[in-house]
Amino acid sequence: MIRVVLPHHLRTLANVRKEVELQVEGPITQRAILDALEATYPVLRGTIRDHATQQRRSLVRFFACGQDWSHEAADALLPAAVAAGAEPFLIVGAMAGG
Repeated sequence: MIRVVLPHHLRTLANVRKEVELQVEGPITQRAILDALEATYPVLRGTIRDHATQQRRSLVRFFACGQDWSHEAADALLPAAVAAGAEPFLIVGAMAGG
């Protein structure tokens, strides 16, 4: 099982706890996790990535094992600790403004 930590506004929208567990088939990539997340919680479609382009929304960031994965390729393999469920994949709402 893959562990995913969601920001407060997405937890509220999906009516879930801070961390959800997902069954992800195949290689563990950002795309695979987001596909499984949106399939399990359809209300999240379009909130994390654009409907048409599937690109990450600008005010959303991804972290794994203490590293920012926001600008990595969507099909890049995530760390083994995330794939094993030892570490969560974090989806973070970025702060904007001044």
